[in-house]
Amino acid sequence: MSARGSVHNNGARDLEQSYASALEEYLSTGGEEALRSAYELGRTALADGRGLLDLAATHQAVITSLLERANPPPLLTQELDKAQEFFRESLIPYEMAHRSFQDATSALHQLNESLEQEIHRIAHAVHDEAGQLLFAARLAMSSVAHDIDPSLQDRLQEVGAILDQVEKQLRRLSHELRPTILDDLGLVPALESLTDSVSKRTGLSIRIHSPLRERYAQKIETAVYRVVQEALANITKHAGATNVEIHLTRVDKYLHCLVQDDGIGFDAAPVLSGTARGGLGLIGVRERLNAVGGTLQIDSAVGRGTKLLIRIPVEIAI
Repeated sequence: MSARGSVHNNGARDLEQSYASALEEYLSTGGEEALRSAYELGRTALADGRGLLDLAATHQAVITSLLERANPPPLLTQELDKAQEFFRESLIPYEMAHRSFQDATSALHQLNESLEQEIHRIAHAVHDEAGQLLFAARLAMSSVAHDIDPSLQDRLQEVGAILDQVEKQLRRLSHELRPTILDDLGLVPALESLTDSVSKRTGLSIRIHSPLRERYAQKIETAVYRVVQEALANITKHAGATNVEIHLTRVDKYLHCLVQDDGIGFDAAPVLSGTARGGLGLIGVRERLNAVGGTLQIDSAVGRGTKLLIRIPVEIAI
């Protein structure tokens, strides 16, 4: 037997023992605490990658053990075995759907990681390679500056000023594509840098409120950063807002991020129902959050601004 199979079997035995203990306590006392144990067992099984059929098999094994101790009539035991087999068969469609959802989520997560790697490559190209070309252009201008007519010197300086502006824009684009501060210092400093850049460019007043100090898993910090980035882009293009408030908090095992603006708002019903069309980018936001187990809530109506609330189960980075 492989090491992996041995670990799987040990996990199954541990689950069966815990399930048997909790069920016996519930059968004897009927207490709320014992019933709560069933919920926790389900969460543990799910976290371990076990499906509905695994849990049904565990239930069957425990019930069979209890019946053997009770010494029931053979006919009753046979009928219960058949009922259990019938029950397991009815769970197969749910199990298949659950596995398909897990596979889709895993594929989505891998796609997001691939996109981030490509974004990082493009950001590097914009910053370094385009920067080298601009530097070469300046050298070429310097080499011809002494050979041109003095009347053209002012035009040459104008071209130099344009190249300076191009370099600033390329640096800004590179930073927003993949901010190194996100990797080096974490989510809050990266968002502060992002909002400062957006405020200077658009005149939008943006304030961040957060007591967070700890670091989170890279995939979570990247997801939150991208969602806020998309939200600010939407606000800038569509909301007609003047003020934005961003609240980052930790609530139990979830990271909450609320983005609230005082803009014109919109009819959220089509977005929530999945029938909306247009460039709000919320479909992409939902897909990115799905990849990390997050959720998105939208509260908006015409004339009263918009609130976007995301919730993501967190992993503390070590």
